[in-house]
Amino acid sequence: MSGLLAAADEAPVYNTAFTPPDGVLVVLGFAMVLVFMTLIMTRRLTPMVALILVPTVFGLFAGAGLGLGDMVLDAIGTMASTAALLMFAIMFFGLMIDVGLFDPLIRLITRLLGDDPAKIVLGTAILAAAVSLDGDGSTTFIITTSAMLPLYLRLGMSPVVLTCVAGLMNGTMNIVPWGGPTVRAATALKLDATDVFVPMIPSMIAGIIISLTFAWFLGLSERRRLAGSVDTSRISGEPGVVTGGVQRILRRADPKPGARAELHTGNIVTVAGGHGGVGTAQLVDATDTAMADTMLDPNRPTLRPKLIWFNLALTVAVMVLLVMDIFPLAYVFMVGAGLALVINFPKLKSQADEIVQHAPSIVGVVSMVLAAGVLVGVLNGTGMVDAMASWITTVIPASMGPFLAVITGVLSIPFTFFMSNDAFYYGILPVLSQSAAHFGIDPVEMARASITGQPVHLQSPLVPAILLLVSLASVNLGDHHKKVLWRAVVVSLAMLVVGVLVGAIPFAG
Repeated sequence: MSGLLAAADEAPVYNTAFTPPDGVLVVLGFAMVLVFMTLIMTRRLTPMVALILVPTVFGLFAGAGLGLGDMVLDAIGTMASTAALLMFAIMFFGLMIDVGLFDPLIRLITRLLGDDPAKIVLGTAILAAAVSLDGDGSTTFIITTSAMLPLYLRLGMSPVVLTCVAGLMNGTMNIVPWGGPTVRAATALKLDATDVFVPMIPSMIAGIIISLTFAWFLGLSERRRLAGSVDTSRISGEPGVVTGGVQRILRRADPKPGARAELHTGNIVTVAGGHGGVGTAQLVDATDTAMADTMLDPNRPTLRPKLIWFNLALTVAVMVLLVMDIFPLAYVFMVGAGLALVINFPKLKSQADEIVQHAPSIVGVVSMVLAAGVLVGVLNGTGMVDAMASWITTVIPASMGPFLAVITGVLSIPFTFFMSNDAFYYGILPVLSQSAAHFGIDPVEMARASITGQPVHLQSPLVPAILLLVSLASVNLGDHHKKVLWRAVVVSLAMLVVGVLVGAIPFAG
């Protein structure tokens, strides 16, 4: 989230038509976010279209005038490196999937987990938690999706379950000191990040346990949904059985009896039925991820078994450079993707074909990141963020002062969803902390409370990593939110409660 909002002391002056009172800006800010969320969760608009049109309308109401374009372009400029990172990260890992680097890992996971949806969902959660230790959401989602999505598609499991579980686990683990928010909170209040994080370990453990519990019950739900044979009477007009997959992910088939159809993972299923039925091509789910088209097909032409050690070394080198932070992350993936293309596909046409193969995934996520620049630009340029930050510090009555730590924890849930971590930790938290000091609440206690909202924050459309996750899994952002948001709120509140019970966060002064 760093870099999504311009620093307050460097805010440019725009050619606005008029400047509404702060109260109007607060109402417009919350209304804009509410309308955006409603439109994408009810599937009235795609997230990209909503990110563009909704802020544009509210920006005009907020008096942006002719300055609206400059606000948006300035915000998009700050996102250019993020867009480049996601673009080339998708391309790099997509290439590694195509050439078969992850096939042995997927086969190992398959042997360990079998075809039990409950175990697969729980395995997804554990994998996401383990990879989240590196503190980078994009890396977590790329690796988790690459390893687990083929299994979901092969068994006909819902990819929304994958995004829900991965998002929950990554959000819970995001409070590690090297993950970002803890450092921001410590920096904003001039504290040591270790002092903020260590007392919150019990809260993080509680969040992990609850997230794993959610994952297990989601897996049980998928197991019940997929239990037994699938009746294909809707396909053929007569009873039949589909083996090895689920109807909705059939790519194509001849409507003749006994026709063969391919899953997007390359597995073969057999459709048994009579004449005169509906062709299974009509049951194609067009939202299936393009990256999964060649996954697990043992005969795909892009496999490069002789280059597996080179590709492994290249991937390890890329991951090491990411952790060492020597070069910009976008540049690391640029070079990695370039080397992967040249070595694995030396012919020009093959390189072009590979780039085109992953274009749908790239366009989907990059377009949403750039479209988010409209929302961020309007929030920042019109002064909505500043007005919302000031408003929240004035509406808390003095009698609630001794409870400011808990109030801060509760407020961190919606506020870090509506705005960037930078805006919350550098804009709102210092003001709240200064007020809390009058009631004997230490800044370090306020910092701990402020990070409990991270499980919800990670689901925000302003977080590039979550846009990457839903794009790779071809999941609608609104569908993801419907499944994950209430669970993320439960995890955040549980972390806050545990923090209070262990004494890391004061309940009253």
